[in-house]
Amino acid sequence: MSATVREVVLGVGAGIAAYKSCELLRRLQDRGYAVTVVPTPSSLNFVGSATWEALSGRPVNTQVWDNVHDVAHVSLAQKADFFLIAPATADLIARITAGRADDLLTNLVLATEAPLLIVPAMHPAMWLDPATVENVRTLRSRGYVVMEPEVGRLTGTDSGQGRFPETSAIIEKFDSITGNIRDLVGKRILISGGGTREAIDPVRFIGNRSSGKQACALATAALLRGADVHLVAANMSTQALAGATITEVESALDMQRVLMQEFPQCDVLVMCAAVADAKPVMKFTEKIKKTFLTSIELEPNPDILAELAQIKKGQLMIGFAAETSDHLESARAKLVAKGLDAIYVNDVSNGAIFGKETTQGMILSRTGADIALKEVSKDALAHLLLDYAAGQLG
Repeated sequence: MSATVREVVLGVGAGIAAYKSCELLRRLQDRGYAVTVVPTPSSLNFVGSATWEALSGRPVNTQVWDNVHDVAHVSLAQKADFFLIAPATADLIARITAGRADDLLTNLVLATEAPLLIVPAMHPAMWLDPATVENVRTLRSRGYVVMEPEVGRLTGTDSGQGRFPETSAIIEKFDSITGNIRDLVGKRILISGGGTREAIDPVRFIGNRSSGKQACALATAALLRGADVHLVAANMSTQALAGATITEVESALDMQRVLMQEFPQCDVLVMCAAVADAKPVMKFTEKIKKTFLTSIELEPNPDILAELAQIKKGQLMIGFAAETSDHLESARAKLVAKGLDAIYVNDVSNGAIFGKETTQGMILSRTGADIALKEVSKDALAHLLLDYAAGQLG
């Protein structure tokens, strides 16, 4: 079984609300979608191509005459799993209804068979105009999903129905179209992430290359699916994890203390952190002079997973294994030895995976339903692991 990242085309119309779609783009990425932004030419008066390219990490085109050799109006339409047009102006809605194809976005709408969500934003008089009312009715009769704009303050002093909906409302409607589900409501997910550091002296430590990006992806995915999330973060950035409980730790012993305390209350443990196998026997309180730094005596760190397995009472345990050789054999042995229900293993030879946005490897489970992953986003892997957890939890 293989996994693929779902592709979204985000169309942007020429309304002042275009700037709000920058946040919408970010929230789509948080859900593991790969997003290509296709603005109308006029919309660039509000938000420029450079902004969309920086946020999406992809080139931005507005006309079918851009990069003609790519035949973008066909290739993008075929590649997209979903379309989201936000904001949609009265003019853009009218052009789509009429079947116009006078820019790249309207060409794509005609060429795609993917589900499409339209988010209108305009002055109340324009929204209530009989022409717009009839256009919206027509689009809905063709199977398009058209949201109702919100009531509130618009540009200037005017107010009424026509305001761009809140990002959370758009995402909720988009979820209903794409099938994203909140299947972990009421479940407590405990995640460890990052890499522990074992102090040698005040400025030096023994550590590893783990960035914590996979743990962030797991925490974000679990939050989106309704779980209560506690992330035990070892030396990693957690700025984008609003809604999660976060405990920051430094060393393996720090992490051990927190996990031993929190594990009995969780439903699922995902041990994503790269825990240092050993630590210095002695930690110096002052920086060691280079001339005296000739050797370091080490002692093993505790085996946190093995200790947690000893107090396990029905919790689901998912581990990670980063290997450079015999990775499948090593992971299968770890699966059994650590009492895990599933393990994700990847080959990190030559600096692969660590710090990257994508990953590739194998999910192994006690049920034997192994999943081989070609290169996917770490968000996509997070959802696959949570799919497994949700299935096991019933």
